[in-house]
Amino acid sequence: MNGQPLLIQALVYLTAGVISVPIAKRLGLGSVLGYLLAGVVVGPFALDLVGESEDVMRFAEFGVVILLFLIGLEVRPALLWRMRTNIFGLGLGQMVATALLLSAGAWALGLDWRVALAAGAILAMSSTAIVLQSLEERGLRQGPVGEASFGVLLFQDLAVIPMFALLPLLATGAAHGGGEAGGHGGMLLEGLPAWVRPLAVIAAVAVVVIVGRYLTLPLFRFIAAARLREIFTASALLLVVAVAALMELVGLSPALGAFLAGVVLAESEFRRELETDIEPFRGLLLGLFFITVGAGLDLALVASQPLLILALVIGLMTINTLAMYGVARVFRVPHRTALTTGVILAQSGEFAFVLLGFAVGAGVLGLELSRLLTAVVAVSMAATPLVFAAYERLLLNRQAPRPEPERLPFDEGDPDVIVAGFGRFGQIATRLLMANGFNVVLLDNSIESIDLVRRFGWRVHYGDASRLDLLRTAGADKARLLIIAIDDRDKAKELVELAKESFPHLSVLARAYDRPHAYELLAAGADGVEREMYESALNFGRRALVHLGMGERRALKAAVVFREHDAALFKKLQPAYGEEERYIMATRASRETFEKLIRAEMARITDEDEDETEGAGESPRRVEAGGGRV
Repeated sequence: MNGQPLLIQALVYLTAGVISVPIAKRLGLGSVLGYLLAGVVVGPFALDLVGESEDVMRFAEFGVVILLFLIGLEVRPALLWRMRTNIFGLGLGQMVATALLLSAGAWALGLDWRVALAAGAILAMSSTAIVLQSLEERGLRQGPVGEASFGVLLFQDLAVIPMFALLPLLATGAAHGGGEAGGHGGMLLEGLPAWVRPLAVIAAVAVVVIVGRYLTLPLFRFIAAARLREIFTASALLLVVAVAALMELVGLSPALGAFLAGVVLAESEFRRELETDIEPFRGLLLGLFFITVGAGLDLALVASQPLLILALVIGLMTINTLAMYGVARVFRVPHRTALTTGVILAQSGEFAFVLLGFAVGAGVLGLELSRLLTAVVAVSMAATPLVFAAYERLLLNRQAPRPEPERLPFDEGDPDVIVAGFGRFGQIATRLLMANGFNVVLLDNSIESIDLVRRFGWRVHYGDASRLDLLRTAGADKARLLIIAIDDRDKAKELVELAKESFPHLSVLARAYDRPHAYELLAAGADGVEREMYESALNFGRRALVHLGMGERRALKAAVVFREHDAALFKKLQPAYGEEERYIMATRASRETFEKLIRAEMARITDEDEDETEGAGESPRRVEAGGGRV
């Protein structure tokens, strides 16, 4: 089915992506693997629904171009300085260690040392697109793993320029395909002496830097003044396309040129606008890129040498992982972070396709070897989501069992209060009680929390407060009050029932998740409840009133009035809870009345304040926000 119209190809690719990606996500495999598998299925080596994928691949590579441009926009001097260890330490170490190990392996398999060195250096380049997409999907992009991975990928992107210059030095024979290798042959340089190429590259880089720093900002200011968002978006895309085209004309990777343009504009005032306008194109085109990578996988080659390719892929990913892990440990990266970074960077990436084609054109690699390595790279990219998903389930998400905290003796004496749950909520209540001289016994069943708070000097006992024997040992027979501050809603209700049944003399105050939970706790026997967000939200609203121009005193009174009327409404609605329709109707009917009462009460307070002011002949005294009983 060769020669399909472009619209038919687009229809097939988009349909394949729309069907396969949700299925892959549902199976926990990630969107990248979904795109890759979709490409394999519709590609010329399987169902052949789109014919040859080269034309679409050229278009889809623009997704990588945009990705590198957006990465460049993040590369500010402050970021480079902050991440200098990750970029120039981990990044350089990973490239050197991985390239040397892969080269040694290739040489051991019988390749010429120059060919082995070139192949090792090329295969050491990980996939920026797959790695960042996988990290973002799993929420790891901003953590230690994300920072380490980003630093390594950033160094690899920077290393592409010297690799284009150094690979021809390893040439072993005549070039195959001339200057068109890899699609980056440098059309302007055809027929010119070899020494012209480095000068042309330097000139192109200089043009990007000079234009980006001195000409684009006035241009963007002029366009922004027109207040036409679509023109600004078009201008941003024009910039990326122009830089990519210039780099391609001189034989460099378009993605590399886009990265350079992003770096030049990283400190500009339009950085955020550029990111916002171009970001939507990145996701769509990257998805298309992954599909075309899958479609380009030569299944015939894989089927003819399955064991060889499988062995090479396993060897490649194992060496990449171990090299990255070893380098990370040298830089004192924790074991878990180092291993996760090694696994996510285990594959070879999109720059390998470009460099393999370039190496063939420069006479460094033979065509057959290049085809074999291309298949290995594609399979490693396709395998990465599967490998990382398996690693995530088997190792990353498994918590190593932590030893139970030391069991402390209950030697505090007869307690006034027992606090069950010493998290954020329980800590504040406990500090207030202890500051006023009450003897408090603290219980918590979180090993992590206890290990942490004990380091700050808190004497917290480990155990499940819903166990009757623990409550007795803690002194519930003699305590006056039990504060339930745990965040497990069902467990809190069980504890209320247990305490009221076993210790009738004991008053119970309980933390409630929300209003319905508060009703449940009261029904279970709690003497009082406190909704966990209520007071902080009310105080936040009072501060908002002050920021909107209301005086401190009036805002404080507004909060007091709101609290009083809400407490009355809470009691009024309690009988209706449990009957959903009745409760909803009562709540809706009460809301308008509640707001009218608040307004009337605030109007009355305003009138009284004005009368007092006229009688005293002076302005009312300022009341501090924290003063008074609220």
